[in-house]
Amino acid sequence: MIFTSAFLGACKSSRPNAARNREVELDKILADVPDFSGVLLVADKGKILYHKAKGFKNFETREPLETSDIFELASLSKQFTAMTIMQLKDAGKLSFDDPIEQYIPGLPYSGITIRHLLTHTSGLPDYQEIMDQHWDKSKIAGNADNIAYLIQYRPPVLFEAGTRYLYSNTGYMLLASITEKVSGQDFIEYCKAKLFVPAAMKQTAIRTNAEKQQLPNLAKGHLYVSEHQRYVAADSFPQFNYAIWLGNRKGPGRVSSTSADLLKWDRMLYTGKMVKPETLKEAFTPARLKNDSTSSYGFGWKIREDQIKGKVVWHDGDNPGYATYFVRYIDADKTIILLCNNAHVKLPDMLARVESLL
Repeated sequence: MIFTSAFLGACKSSRPNAARNREVELDKILADVPDFSGVLLVADKGKILYHKAKGFKNFETREPLETSDIFELASLSKQFTAMTIMQLKDAGKLSFDDPIEQYIPGLPYSGITIRHLLTHTSGLPDYQEIMDQHWDKSKIAGNADNIAYLIQYRPPVLFEAGTRYLYSNTGYMLLASITEKVSGQDFIEYCKAKLFVPAAMKQTAIRTNAEKQQLPNLAKGHLYVSEHQRYVAADSFPQFNYAIWLGNRKGPGRVSSTSADLLKWDRMLYTGKMVKPETLKEAFTPARLKNDSTSSYGFGWKIREDQIKGKVVWHDGDNPGYATYFVRYIDADKTIILLCNNAHVKLPDMLARVESLL
């Protein structure tokens, strides 16, 4: 009995020690990249184990970054776009294998289904290239403009649908327009009403550039300029003006949020309240190609297997001045959220070190 009590006491005392050691190691990961600017959140079964910010929300004013600051999520947004389609499928309003011309008449691409869009296996050309060539950049383009230019200029497909995986922002732009057509709602309002509000994500929205600039807690995107040896606001670079003249696009990106709100979304995905469990399972299943091989992408999520912790669904994002990661070990129920507002090149290495500590 004495041995048992002592053993239990040792176990209890070892837990705080393990937590302290983990915090020290995570602190070191941030410290080892002195100019990293961002937020790191680590959770186990929804309990936050680590949540710290480092750097500046604005490098010019040197205002310190906080864990509650809002970041542009970039392509992490695609999981929300995919969720709108999954909800409409569960409601019986569409099928994953419906042809896209059923919802977008005049689009010059046959044999492409909603599933192909979700899984990046459509072979569609890049709408941004067409817009860059032909669009009047004094105006702000939205999905209707992007689709009209695809119909007008008819760029060819890159490969037969279902034969290859190739990441496609065009596909997710079209998915947002399909959601609007089927639901009868504006995509931004649909996401707010059916995704963000139910998940209590009060800091999350699809915002215009002007709306983002009004946010007091916006983590502004920055890029390093070597000749000046300092970080400069990303929106001051002419080559990234596409974020302005494509500023009304919906589907591939544009969601802005906080690390805490993303954890709320993570928890919501375990409840079965967003879509049926079998629908979500399909989202977390790699797409099967026509040659019977599989990709590493489902519906809005990249997918891999960890030999010890099981299935991992994750996504990264990259916008001018931003780099983001959202990693969910769904079998082990562990979560990593890493948001960066100076697009640091060492972010993948930092993430790998964080994952090694889980």
